[in-house]
Amino acid sequence: MKQPVLVVMAAGQKSWHDGLKLIDPVDSQENAIMDFSVYDAIKAGFSEIVFIINRENESRFRSKIDRTISKYVKVHYVYQELYDLPEGYLVPEGRKKPWGTGYAVLSCIYELKGAPFAVINADDFYGRQAFTLMYDQLSSRQDDLDQYHYAMVGYRLKNALTKAGAVSRRICQLDQNGYLNEINEYHFIEKKDGRFLYTQDGGDSFRLISADVIVSMNFWGFTDSFLDELQSRFLKFLNKDVQKAPLNAEYFLPAVVNELIREGKADVAVLPSDEHWYGGINSENKAAAADAISEMKKSGLYPKNLWN
Repeated sequence: MKQPVLVVMAAGQKSWHDGLKLIDPVDSQENAIMDFSVYDAIKAGFSEIVFIINRENESRFRSKIDRTISKYVKVHYVYQELYDLPEGYLVPEGRKKPWGTGYAVLSCIYELKGAPFAVINADDFYGRQAFTLMYDQLSSRQDDLDQYHYAMVGYRLKNALTKAGAVSRRICQLDQNGYLNEINEYHFIEKKDGRFLYTQDGGDSFRLISADVIVSMNFWGFTDSFLDELQSRFLKFLNKDVQKAPLNAEYFLPAVVNELIREGKADVAVLPSDEHWYGGINSENKAAAADAISEMKKSGLYPKNLWN
């Protein structure tokens, strides 16, 4: 069995500057949130990293990785390209939006070469436990002849909110054995007076939601079978969804997972984590992540100089 590989989605979403925000420092040693994730991944056992990047950010991004991470693990780069489509397909006129997280992961197909792999966002702090759980899962479980076996790290809602106001979160419905049944996105979730509330009608009404409900923060684990499914279903996406919304349709990774579960082709083991999640693009959220990381350094979880 091949060793698990970590895939880091670091292409950015909106502009050249958004891509560079991913390497903004959160400590005095110029480390980004991504550095701590990769450090935790190495501690968990990962020894190979694939970074999904934009060509326009390549020089500065590679320069940072070459100074730090690439000294300790094998590093690959792939590009999230709007124009890299199957033969016979063209980008709709006026389209600038990337194709989505499913397409981003599909771009790694030639680098992963049959290995199981984990997927994370570059700007999210997941915590050491999450990487250990995922590495152990990917190292010990393979597909059966009649079913794929995937995994997802799940966070308690109370540990995955921000101080920057209401958020959207992907709420997970689990079966009695702790496997994923379905993911649905809830909007405008916030904590008020000690209660967790959400609204689906723009604020006309609010409903209670459990603080301990499991949410997905886009930390996935897959066997190489998932790449084949992504590839075949991307053609369906181009033929159907892009025809309906040529400028905005996106090929989302969780949507493909939902389809495979509904079809009975895959199960997804949810690995509950007690860690706190922190996001990094918003300045207020990044400050919260920096404060938390500072405390973790004081406790000895991370060294003062991460890559020395």
